[in-house]
Amino acid sequence: MVNKKEAAMAGVVLDEVHKVYGDTVAVRSVDLQVAPGEFVTLLGPSGCGKTTCLRMVAGFVEPTAGRIMMAGRDVTHVPPHRRDTGMVFQSYALFPHKTVAANVAFGMRVRGVSRSETDERTREALRLVRLEQLAHRYPSELSGGQKQRVALARAVVIRPQVLLLDEPLGALDLKLREELQVEIKRVQSTLGITTMFVTHDQGEALGMSDRVAVMRDGEIVQIDTPNELYERPNSEYVANFVGRTNLIEVLVTGRNSDGFYSAEAAGARGTTFKVAGQRHA
Repeated sequence: MVNKKEAAMAGVVLDEVHKVYGDTVAVRSVDLQVAPGEFVTLLGPSGCGKTTCLRMVAGFVEPTAGRIMMAGRDVTHVPPHRRDTGMVFQSYALFPHKTVAANVAFGMRVRGVSRSETDERTREALRLVRLEQLAHRYPSELSGGQKQRVALARAVVIRPQVLLLDEPLGALDLKLREELQVEIKRVQSTLGITTMFVTHDQGEALGMSDRVAVMRDGEIVQIDTPNELYERPNSEYVANFVGRTNLIEVLVTGRNSDGFYSAEAAGARGTTFKVAGQRHA
C-alpha cells in the first residue's frame, strides 16, 4: 500500500492494482512507483501482465481493484483523453492520409492549440526526432524506423506528463531496434519526461532503463536497477530472464553471523556466498 506522501511525490503510482478477465487474473496486486523523470521498464514474457498494466495507466483498461495515480491525482476512473499521457504503439498507428507534420500536429489540433503554436511545436518535435526534412511525406513513404520516430514525436509534442511505450520496437529489425533504443532514450532524457516502457526483450530493458520491473503471472517479482538485476537476481526465474546465467547446485553447510553461507559444490568445496534479498533456494 502506497501512502499519500509517496503518491504525491511520484510521477505514476500503481497501488495494489488488480485486473481480472472472467476467470483469468491478468494482473495481481501490483505496487509500483515511478518517480518524475524516471524511465521504468516492465519486462516479461507474453501474458505476464505488463501490457495490461500499461493500458491501465493509459486509461484504456480499468482496474478490477486498486488505484492508479499521477502526480498525486487519482486517475483510476478518468477516461484516456483526460489523462496527461502520450502513447507510442508497436503498430505506429499513424494516419495514412495525413503527412508526417499533420500526424504530429493532430493531438494539438484536437486540444484547440492555436495554428501558430501548433506549427512551431510540430517543427520542434520533428527536429527532436531528426525528421524535419520529411515533414511533407506520407507514412507510406517512410521506413519502419522513421514511422516510429513520427509516432514518438506525436506522443511528446502534446507535452504529456507521462510517456507510455508499448513494445515500440517489436516490428523493427535488429539494426533499427538498436538505433531507436538510442533515439528514444535521447528524447526521454532531453525532455526529462516520466516514462513507462513495455518489452519482452531484456537487452532493450537493461540498456535503456533507470529501473526494470520483471513480471511473471501478473506480478512484479523483482524491480531494481539494470545492474542490480543482472548481478543480484532474487530468483532463478529472474536470473534466467535477464541474461545468460550459469546455475550451480550447492549444498549449504552453514551460515555465519554476517549472513554469509558456506557451501559445497562440485569442484568448489568451502565456497562462501550471500543470498540476494531474503529468498533462500
